[in-house]
Amino acid sequence: MLDLILPLECGGCGAPSTKWCDSCAATLKVHTDEPHLVTPRIDPGVPVFALGRYAGPRRQAIVALKEHGRRDLVAPLARALALGIHQLETWGILDTPFTIVPAPTRALAARSRGGDPVLRIANEATRQNQTITVIRALKTRAMVRDSVGLAVADRERNLNGRIKITKQVAGDVLLVDDIVTTGATAREAVRTLRESGVNVTAVLTLAHA
Repeated sequence: MLDLILPLECGGCGAPSTKWCDSCAATLKVHTDEPHLVTPRIDPGVPVFALGRYAGPRRQAIVALKEHGRRDLVAPLARALALGIHQLETWGILDTPFTIVPAPTRALAARSRGGDPVLRIANEATRQNQTITVIRALKTRAMVRDSVGLAVADRERNLNGRIKITKQVAGDVLLVDDIVTTGATAREAVRTLRESGVNVTAVLTLAHA
């Protein structure tokens, strides 16, 4: 009866009667050669790693969480992020203890989504790891536009000088985001953190477009 009133469907493929099906779960599996090193069109100045392409169930899950309030999808996305972090530690790219700083999101977007989904995913991914701290240290200034549909140069201008530090961070930092497209957000975030004396080790994202 509840399914008739509030239909339950997979956040990745829409299959009925499940929040997240086995087939979609398989697409978020992190293999031994993942996350992959990617090359955004705008170089942030640090290595950028992505867990997969922004396509298929991965894309649908991110969109469903951000735009449709599917908070139940935090868990599978956080699991993938946790495995990606573990891989970077295994490869010697990250050395604990370190701090995760989520890439900033526009205040208006965060309010409409009931909070920052990347922050929520990062907190869940590190909930049982006492050597990793998550700090929401970055914020976009006023007048930053939604980057969807903007050309590469426009994305750069949109963010140039418009990310600020809201909390001080010390030691090594991993910048985390849901998607890397042009790399404009990553570069401005890395630049802002470095100007405050922070050592940004790498960028890790759930997907790359």
